[in-house]
Amino acid sequence: MAASGLPPLHSRRLDAAEFRASVVTRDLGPLKMIELATPGGECFRNPRGIRAGDEALWQIDLVTKGSARVEQGSEVAELGPADLVLIDPARPVRYISTDCTHVSMLVPRNELRLRPADAARLAGVRIDGGRGPGALVSSLARDMARSLTGFRAGEADRSAAAVTELIAVALGAQLGDERPVPDQALRERIVGFVEARLSERDLCPAAIASAHHISVRRLHKLFEDQPLTIAALIRQRRLERCRADLTLSDRTVSAVAARWGFADPAHFSRLFKKTYGYNASALTDSNRARTVKAPAAQSREDGGAQRAER
Repeated sequence: MAASGLPPLHSRRLDAAEFRASVVTRDLGPLKMIELATPGGECFRNPRGIRAGDEALWQIDLVTKGSARVEQGSEVAELGPADLVLIDPARPVRYISTDCTHVSMLVPRNELRLRPADAARLAGVRIDGGRGPGALVSSLARDMARSLTGFRAGEADRSAAAVTELIAVALGAQLGDERPVPDQALRERIVGFVEARLSERDLCPAAIASAHHISVRRLHKLFEDQPLTIAALIRQRRLERCRADLTLSDRTVSAVAARWGFADPAHFSRLFKKTYGYNASALTDSNRARTVKAPAAQSREDGGAQRAER
């Protein structure tokens, strides 16, 4: 089990002569799936058996054959075929089962983004795999455990993200409330929205919040732990576009600034110099100099070629 990536367990009430088990492991990007078949018995993990890396994972167990009793903290989950349970690998746990086959999914905590308060409510609680989102995760996990082959790296990562999101939906349903859109996914959508509309002068936090059906306060909170606030992100992306245009084209500073949403050329020039340490006009002057030099250089080359021919 340890070699497969599963947090290790100690066993009890097992006759070594009769022990028959199998482990099938599959990786899907950052998601690891392990199908484990074991005889009936009891096993546990105590504090000494917890590894340093276990606190970086969530474990979702699915029973596909037999039955199991899972105890973690004050919770007890009686699981039959198709049922699921969330396990915290960084805490002690105890299993008692019949001859049993189950699938364990190991998900990086930073991928699932489960809030600590929600995790405390969910760990060790049975999730019905016969209906709703739990049924979808149960069916998918059962089929995936032996069929995860032929994925390229990018496909595996995207597929893992989809499976992780389904798990998040099932856990949210178990909590009895609607799970909000994960911050990272919403933030990425907002950044894409900003990138596509940088040229619109009315692009601002209020417009962005309205387009995504959230409050301005929620929007600012999404970016409070990021390197840039939403307003600073808009400003930086616009400046980057302006700098690229001024470097590669012969447009005027005012025209480029207006193209990327800066209504006041003077304000743009001050902001540009403060950000990059030189005037925006320096780029246009450099472009003009290159434009003047290029024909002269070409003329010299043509003259040299004519002299060589003579």
